[in-house]
Amino acid sequence: MMPRPHGLRTVHTLALVASLALSARAQTPTQQPQPSSQPGSYTLTTGTQLVVVDVVVEDQNGKPVHGLTRENFIVTEDKKPQTITNFETRTADQTSKPGPALPKMPPGTFTNYTPVPANGALNILLLDTLNTPMKDQSFVRYQLQQYVKNIDPHIRIAIFGLSTHLYLLQGFTSDPEVLKDAVEHKLLPRASNLLDDPVGSGAPNSDLADSVPFASIAATVTQFEADTAAIQNQMRTQYTLDAFNDIAHYLSSFPGRKNLIWFSGSFPIDLLPDDTLTDPFAVMYLNDEEFQETTNLLGRAQVAVYPIDARGLMTNPAFSAANSGGKFATGNPAAITKAISNFSTSQITEHSTMDRMAEATGGRAFYNTNGLAQAVALALDSGANYYTLTYTPTDQRWDGNYRSIKVALAGQFANPNLNLKLTYRRGYYANDPNAKKKEPAAATVSTAEATAAHAAEAYRRNSISHGAPLPEDILFKVRAIPASATPENTLAPHNSPDPAKPIKGPFRRFAIDYAALPSDFKLTPAANGNHTGAIDFSVYLYSPEGFLLNVIGNTVELNLSPKDYEAFLKSAVGYHLEISAPVKGESYLRIIIHDVPSNRFGAIEVPVAAISNLPPVPPPTPRAAPPATPQH
Repeated sequence: MMPRPHGLRTVHTLALVASLALSARAQTPTQQPQPSSQPGSYTLTTGTQLVVVDVVVEDQNGKPVHGLTRENFIVTEDKKPQTITNFETRTADQTSKPGPALPKMPPGTFTNYTPVPANGALNILLLDTLNTPMKDQSFVRYQLQQYVKNIDPHIRIAIFGLSTHLYLLQGFTSDPEVLKDAVEHKLLPRASNLLDDPVGSGAPNSDLADSVPFASIAATVTQFEADTAAIQNQMRTQYTLDAFNDIAHYLSSFPGRKNLIWFSGSFPIDLLPDDTLTDPFAVMYLNDEEFQETTNLLGRAQVAVYPIDARGLMTNPAFSAANSGGKFATGNPAAITKAISNFSTSQITEHSTMDRMAEATGGRAFYNTNGLAQAVALALDSGANYYTLTYTPTDQRWDGNYRSIKVALAGQFANPNLNLKLTYRRGYYANDPNAKKKEPAAATVSTAEATAAHAAEAYRRNSISHGAPLPEDILFKVRAIPASATPENTLAPHNSPDPAKPIKGPFRRFAIDYAALPSDFKLTPAANGNHTGAIDFSVYLYSPEGFLLNVIGNTVELNLSPKDYEAFLKSAVGYHLEISAPVKGESYLRIIIHDVPSNRFGAIEVPVAAISNLPPVPPPTPRAAPPATPQH
């Protein structure tokens, strides 16, 4: 619920990259920013949980309203007044200073730090190929091509893709040419295996039940088809929510507001019972726990979601010329009636899901429009002009219950004749992000515990996946260079290639050397005065298609005495691994560092081609021989 303190991330990263000088990174969940006269700056003191609410204020024409002050806002939580402890104004015309440039690093040295401005909103375009037919994906691509032709060069945008997991197609940039190239060459349509109509032809699926002569058997076939469709929808729902969790984790490393523009062709969250089936409740799948987890993560990361229906204006398939004849023939009115009902129900449910996601995060949904480029412009303009309100809840019980938030205007701006519209997230679930996650017995696992466990595993899986966003929970640098001057016929020790499809030599062996800040790791005090923890170092070798070829890794268990713990805090955390990659063909190294107790990750991805021709690891510097012992 609390923002990452502005500026702190940059200071630590530059210290790491430039000289590995150590300074303790603040632990954001237990710190309280105090009011400051400098926008974007905080005085950090130990305190309680904070709630951050970004508020967009627009007039009756949809134009942003500027010039409001702290005194113009009233905040209540569960109808109880709250004191605004910090207030900031953000406008689109504010000039954001770019993040500090990285110091020049030697060849083969990389970091997962992303320089972004400390002030101003970040924007993400998410093309959801999992839930969108290819025809509609092409329409989105065309609309974005039109949008980037005249894009404001000050807007920073990243582009993500979603299939069964999340892909980073283009990192944050304000360069219009880079964005044009990314839209043109990286937003390529992909077919989803979990959609009934992956191409988007609009033709109805043939119902097996229609060809069955006996009513009892037809009912069983209909139930089977509905169950199969429900499973596919459940999978799409879970993949979608997992992707949003990963986005929230990734964006939580950056300060300020983020606007997530989500292009999707369907919005599966809850599946309701179908009273036309033999077992109406067999297709039910409610995702309340998952939805709570997702919206809480997005809220803490200050991410506002703007869902945009990629299908634009839609026509009921029963009235489409492409579907004339067949089961929609005039001699089959029952099929037409059912199609009309199903279409109306799906539209209401999906648009309700869009509104629900937008309302929960402080965004706005766009549907029933073919002007997708205009919707993007409106969303980005809305998300660039906002007020940030911070308060400490008067209710300090972190019991997991929902807390409603209401923001109202005071003084002359409270006049209803002004027709001012406020957009903000309407509440949150009071889960304590600092609570230690217990490992319950299998027989006693609650829905909430199972959801948390699934979310943690999904985050781990995406963190190590080829092409996924590079998490910055742990900022680190790594040197990746050849470990030998000549190819080898055997794999490096302890490498684990895929036994089903073993890679073939000759191999190039690479030396991977880590350097990270000790303050990024969670070490727990023990009763004997020691500090315990665990750090996992691993390297994954992938093919361009994302197939895992080889892996090396090790988990370092820490049990440090007070003296060793003091020494640990004063030196960089380093580790060395070696992994082999085939000399022939293209491959990628995904280099991971994982703080096990907190489930926090850092990741760097390097094309093997970028380092394969570098000079190998230099040999150790020979020590001077000791002076000869005088002979008597």
